[in-house]
Amino acid sequence: MKNKNSIQPMLFSTIGVAAMLLVFIALNFIVGTLRFRVDMTAEKAYTLSDGTRKIISRIDTPVKIRFYCSQGEEMPVPFKNYAQRVDDLLNEYRQASKGKITLEKFDPKPDTDAEEAANADGVEALNISPTESVRIGISLACLDQRVALPALSPERERFLEYDLSRALSQVLSPEKPVIGVMSALQVMGGQMNPMMMQMNPNQRPPQPWMFVNELRRDFTVKEVQMDTDQIEADIKVLLVLHPKAISEKAQFAIDQFVLRGGKLIACLDPVAVMDNPGNPMMGGMQQPTGSSLEKLLKAWGLDLENGKVLIDMQLRSPRYNPKVAPLLLAPAKPNMKSDEIMLAQLDNVLFPFAGAFTGTPAEGLKLETLIKSSTDSQLVDGFMARMSSEAVVKDFKPSGKEYNVAVRLRGKFKTAFPAGKPDAPKAEGEEKKDEKPAEKKDDALKASDKENTVILFADSDFLNDQFCVEVANFMGQQVAMPVSGNLTLLQNMVELLGGDDNLVNARSRATQARPFTRVRDIQAKAESKFLEEVKKLEEERNATQRKIQELQSKKEAGQRFILSPEQKKELENLRKSESQAGRKLKEVRKELRKEVDSLENRVKWMNIAGMPLLVAFFGVGLALVNRNRRAAK
Repeated sequence: MKNKNSIQPMLFSTIGVAAMLLVFIALNFIVGTLRFRVDMTAEKAYTLSDGTRKIISRIDTPVKIRFYCSQGEEMPVPFKNYAQRVDDLLNEYRQASKGKITLEKFDPKPDTDAEEAANADGVEALNISPTESVRIGISLACLDQRVALPALSPERERFLEYDLSRALSQVLSPEKPVIGVMSALQVMGGQMNPMMMQMNPNQRPPQPWMFVNELRRDFTVKEVQMDTDQIEADIKVLLVLHPKAISEKAQFAIDQFVLRGGKLIACLDPVAVMDNPGNPMMGGMQQPTGSSLEKLLKAWGLDLENGKVLIDMQLRSPRYNPKVAPLLLAPAKPNMKSDEIMLAQLDNVLFPFAGAFTGTPAEGLKLETLIKSSTDSQLVDGFMARMSSEAVVKDFKPSGKEYNVAVRLRGKFKTAFPAGKPDAPKAEGEEKKDEKPAEKKDDALKASDKENTVILFADSDFLNDQFCVEVANFMGQQVAMPVSGNLTLLQNMVELLGGDDNLVNARSRATQARPFTRVRDIQAKAESKFLEEVKKLEEERNATQRKIQELQSKKEAGQRFILSPEQKKELENLRKSESQAGRKLKEVRKELRKEVDSLENRVKWMNIAGMPLLVAFFGVGLALVNRNRRAAK
């Protein structure tokens, strides 16, 4: 009987363990068939954006996606991991389409049908060694339309969803809207000067700016000449970039374009640092580099002060030299219109030597501030800022005012040319004729029938490549990686005004950054104190030097190079004041570094030790609660 009682618990335990094992295997099998993902990232980087889902919902004809990815040992480990993430994202697209997207996967090994299909679909081989290459690319097809992502790069992983969504949008809507680009700069590229080619045969001709190449991927881009008198009817959105010395005839063409319903993005500039008219040190006269649309701005009730640029001690870019950084505005979230779709997910745009718009919009127009400076800003002379940025930083005095860097005008626009099309300027030396001029026919538009939109920027340099991207060579391919959200901002605007605005959400999320805003505020506060110490030192030094000059003027003849006791004493005082000010400056720098290091250390300890300790305390607490419950039973 005793033996039976000892065997029974063991038997029940064995049966219970076996039953639990079977239940675990069954649950594991059931859960394995389900696709359940939790995205814990703040920006939901691994969840399809709303814009992507809207593009997918437009599919009314089956779309076939072919994923070409080399397999085997020759595939580098980073590519294998990246390929798995691409595969996961493609499955998300397939599931979201509810059967409208079919996904095919191929291993394009040499001398196989899969390799021939990859070549036909435009998927390129990436050389990983002199004798080996791999392929990782995607082809999308819908009816007769086909779009390829020829070489996927792990460095561009953040843009994977955007690239896929853009390709999907292109196969669904093959007709591209027309975008016009007007600029006094060679943004579209150009031909080499024959003389320069003879001097340097290896020099390449000017290449199109990166924003032009990016726009060409989604739109038909047309160049509009600076002396045009009419904007072509098929242009849907007109981008005007640094229209230096623009004529009234061209402004009239823009005026009529807006009145007939065309969308305008104008990037004006009080000081365009990328417009290099010549070196004044070589004996030439420095030409003005400002640009505006004076007639149009006046009609719209706005003004852009020529030659004045913003300096902002709070919105400085951390990527550049601290002496120049206050002139490179890097607006934070509070300085951008947060409920605007083109800006909602951007937090790292950059505006070098930007100006500011002032004035009150004309009747019938509504002004919306898109991007503004902080109150710790000031308008300074642009020429001085270019010649000596350190000097204008040293003399900085906060205005306590927020300046408009980018604005949007909405409403019914009225013409800036009520008298009609302006007369063409007469050639120099042309004699005036006595006959009565013929009456000109005025068929110009006087006002817009419907509400329209104009977006204005007080800067044009922000679209130059050096403020937008870094180009790297990746396995023989030129890969452009963004250093700011400037290109994304432009593409968002163009797509909102003339293209597929669903791509805005996917693209904006890819360029998000999470700067240490508190660290930046601490630096701004400490450096403002630093600037006060510098000014105090300069004032003391100037006062002492003036006193020495006064003493020098009172010296007797023949004593020019002999210092009097008073002068010696003043010099000693000057050296003492310099030494004291130097020690104070070191203390300020030390306190600044101390505050920043303290904050960084607190963040590190919270990440490294804080969360594990929190989990440990939670586990110990849960164990104590369970033990108390068992004891109570």
